[in-house]
Amino acid sequence: MQNLTALLAQKTTLDEKQIINILALLDKGDTIPFIARYRKELTGGVDDAQLREFNDIYVSAQRLFDRKEEILHILKERGQLESQLQVMIKSAQTMTALEDIYRPYKEKKNTRASIAINQGLESLANILQSAKLSKESFMIEAKKFIRGEVKDVEHALKGAQDIIAERYAEQPKEREILREMIQRHGMIEAKATKNFKRNGGFKNYQSHSEKVASIPSHRYLAMKRGEKEKELSVKLTIDTERYLETLKQYKLKVWMGTTKIYLFEAYKDGFKRLLYPSIEREVFALLKERSDKVAIGVFGKNMTQLFMTPPVVGKVLLGADPAYRTGCKLAVVDENGMYLDHAVIYPVPPHEAYEKSKDVVAKLVEEYGIKGVAIGNGTASNETQAFFARLNSDGIVLPYTVVSEAGASVYSASSIASQEYPNLDVTIRGAISIAGRLRDPMATLVKIDPKSLGIGQYQHDVDQKLLERKLQEGVESLVNAVGVDVNSASASLLSYVAGIGTKIAENIVKYREEYGTFDTKKTLLKVKGLGAKAYEQAAGFIRIREGKSIFDNTGIHPESYTVAKALQKYDDLHDIQRIAGELNVGELTLKDIIKELAKPGFDPREALPSIPFKKGLTEIENLKEGSIVSGVVRNIADFGAFVDIGLKNDGMIHISQMSQKRISHPLEVLNVNQYLPRIEVIAIDMEKAKVGLSIKAL
Repeated sequence: MQNLTALLAQKTTLDEKQIINILALLDKGDTIPFIARYRKELTGGVDDAQLREFNDIYVSAQRLFDRKEEILHILKERGQLESQLQVMIKSAQTMTALEDIYRPYKEKKNTRASIAINQGLESLANILQSAKLSKESFMIEAKKFIRGEVKDVEHALKGAQDIIAERYAEQPKEREILREMIQRHGMIEAKATKNFKRNGGFKNYQSHSEKVASIPSHRYLAMKRGEKEKELSVKLTIDTERYLETLKQYKLKVWMGTTKIYLFEAYKDGFKRLLYPSIEREVFALLKERSDKVAIGVFGKNMTQLFMTPPVVGKVLLGADPAYRTGCKLAVVDENGMYLDHAVIYPVPPHEAYEKSKDVVAKLVEEYGIKGVAIGNGTASNETQAFFARLNSDGIVLPYTVVSEAGASVYSASSIASQEYPNLDVTIRGAISIAGRLRDPMATLVKIDPKSLGIGQYQHDVDQKLLERKLQEGVESLVNAVGVDVNSASASLLSYVAGIGTKIAENIVKYREEYGTFDTKKTLLKVKGLGAKAYEQAAGFIRIREGKSIFDNTGIHPESYTVAKALQKYDDLHDIQRIAGELNVGELTLKDIIKELAKPGFDPREALPSIPFKKGLTEIENLKEGSIVSGVVRNIADFGAFVDIGLKNDGMIHISQMSQKRISHPLEVLNVNQYLPRIEVIAIDMEKAKVGLSIKAL
């Protein structure tokens, strides 16, 4: 443990005491949200994100330690574990360095070098590598090895060179030198293949070269996708001639007229055939890993912003799932997101039944008191917006907004939707989901695979297991940061509460259906499968709006209720240090309790700007360069942001048009679902119906 703790202290910003405490908490089975929120005194106030990063480093360090033990055991069994080698293995700080050390000792089958060794040519390779003999003397030595499968001197020489080539390619120092050289000075080159489509998605890469050290994630992933689709060939390049010349000078200072010419041929072969391809694969893997982390990070931030969109409270809403031929599906949900009614209207081509559609909507508005409409942004969205804009001009005041419908069809056909709305058609379920994205985005979107939400960049090209894990962690962090009303939350939402999971979440819903609502957090202990440990982890993140105790509608953990009650005797809560000492509670915990008591039931999303409604429509024909429009950010990529300004296609703000100052990523200035009241139109392509936007000068 001590060695692992020291390594973690080197790789993180935490001190050894923090590390020991965190590892002990994790070993007890405590969840990261619980540790971050309710064990601050032990961690020094390390937040959720820092804990997850620490956990990743810890898992990686543990793998390194386990691999070291495995290698040491193998070498000891073979009798190859010399003291110096043992020190090198134990001192390795990375998996790459460790594998470089172990590489020469790995058992090999059917390599050219292993075949030559089996033919008895290792001694000849040693003679050649010493470079002490003249050509003539070496050839005389080589003749002594002609036996068995070795037919002549040329065969013996070639076998000796193969052995040296492999030795050279497996030297840790040589591998590290070349690895660093490619990473610092190498270029990644993409070229069009015979399958290249001139006007396809990879037209910017048909002859493209960029430094390995600085290539952005999105461009690397784009190149590799082009390679996967056989439109591009991608390779890494360095100044090979300069490398070989340096190698010659370093390894063979004086070589003309001696066997060093044969030795250099062996090194050159080892470089081109073994070392360079091996390191190239490694660097490609490192680039992929780096690009995946960046892309997944962007996805995670987009998802955070989407999930943290404030809910629309206190309003009956209408969800509209647009379509042409099959009609626009409507679903009404009440102030709590509960489904009330549905209908289908046909206001757009080919039907264009405006009056009939108007009557249907008017009836729903009158019956349920609908105050707003969420319109999906898919097929026929623009025409459906035009219909509702016309309704507003005709006196039916029904403000609307557009929401992303990405994943609505995935949800509507899912087992979750079947359980929630068993008697409704999948298309109506889709409309309910669209309404829910306005009513309570988080509660609605947790039911959908995050990869289907349309907010990522190259999400299908990255490591899918890593993406799945990071998104799961991201959703868990968000849900626990907001808190969950145990009496109204779906099983999907409850499953993300720390310590609960899918099965217990389903049992909570079943208990609620059988026995009614929970009036205290302690009642959770009656739920099947929810024991003391799960209760400890989950209780602080659960909310009971109309419970017996006001504390049950806060983020105060039940273990701190006694302290919370004791605070009532204090008129002044500013002297945190004194009060914490008197109540025997940590200062960080006390600050959190006071904060929660100040705003029981507080939802952090309430502090964020809400999604705006509108009554009119924007037409591309009415736009010109210099026009000022408003819109909502729908997606953010490395190179820019896509903004819904009321057109059929989202407009695009390139990163260069976001700020007067240089920024490294759009997320520095924009958020998903952020409303932009003033956006300048700087380019219009009528043929492609595309609009270029800028907020640089506004």
